[in-house]
Amino acid sequence: MTQDEIIDWLLVGDPAIQYQTYRDLLDIERPDIRARIAREGWGAQYLAARKPDGVWGDRFYQPKWISSHYTLLDLKLLNIAPDHDPSRDSIRKIFAEQKADDGGIRCGHSHPRSDVCVNGMVLNYASYFGTPAPDLVSIIDFLLGQHMQDGGFNCMSNRSGAHHSSLHSTISVLEGIHEYLRNGHAYRADELKACAAAAREFVLLHRFYKSDHTGEIIRKDFLQLSFPPRWYYNILRALDYFQAAQIPWDDRMQDAIDVLRTKRRKDGRWRTEAARAGQVHFKMEQGRQPSRWTTLMALRVLRVYGQQHGK
Repeated sequence: MTQDEIIDWLLVGDPAIQYQTYRDLLDIERPDIRARIAREGWGAQYLAARKPDGVWGDRFYQPKWISSHYTLLDLKLLNIAPDHDPSRDSIRKIFAEQKADDGGIRCGHSHPRSDVCVNGMVLNYASYFGTPAPDLVSIIDFLLGQHMQDGGFNCMSNRSGAHHSSLHSTISVLEGIHEYLRNGHAYRADELKACAAAAREFVLLHRFYKSDHTGEIIRKDFLQLSFPPRWYYNILRALDYFQAAQIPWDDRMQDAIDVLRTKRRKDGRWRTEAARAGQVHFKMEQGRQPSRWTTLMALRVLRVYGQQHGK
């Protein structure tokens, strides 16, 4: 398939795919298509699963992946309009019921300590959906308090303890900080910018998937392209964050870009390679088939980093 044919294929997909294709690959803003996300396709299916009390699944974090937490994260990934009132109402409910003494959002009443990775994701979709700044203050304080000396984050740091950051936790917090700052919030903004720069350096030090000591692959599943990512790290998720945050090219990106290129099918598209065990509201795409999500993400990464640095 030519590039134009791939774009045409994306533009007959779900409204969420159409909207992001126009915006990210064609530089055209289409609010009319964005408005359809809540009424048609995947967005409408997610919203139909919302209960009258504003909860998805059983409660905030249970069960995976149909809880309020992961459904709101998926709605944000779809780019449903950020002024969507039902999503905002559900977030207000979470903040009213799930705040822990440490300032974060706890996963359940039996979890007295907040999870760093989860709160990075909460900051991501709460900022996106316009949660008032005062409600986010304690989450910012909590996350900055968990920033590790090596630059990243680890969800075990405030529980059993951790000596080295996790790419899983680090990318979740980076996405949250990006969305918080993108929405113009000022509280501790300079500290967050410095924190994000250090966390990106942690990712770059590992060349997105390699041990900084041996150069070996840290985990093979870091190279598996999956969507939705949930809390799991993979190189495409990380590269997509870097392009969204408009981070300049760094030669340490090259290894991950090379891997992404090798995964392109002969027809020019990519497929989703990993599914995470757990309940789902529905399957957005079938496994082992060309994936509009993965193809869209890969193309917008290569649009920014692939043309000038396609060694």
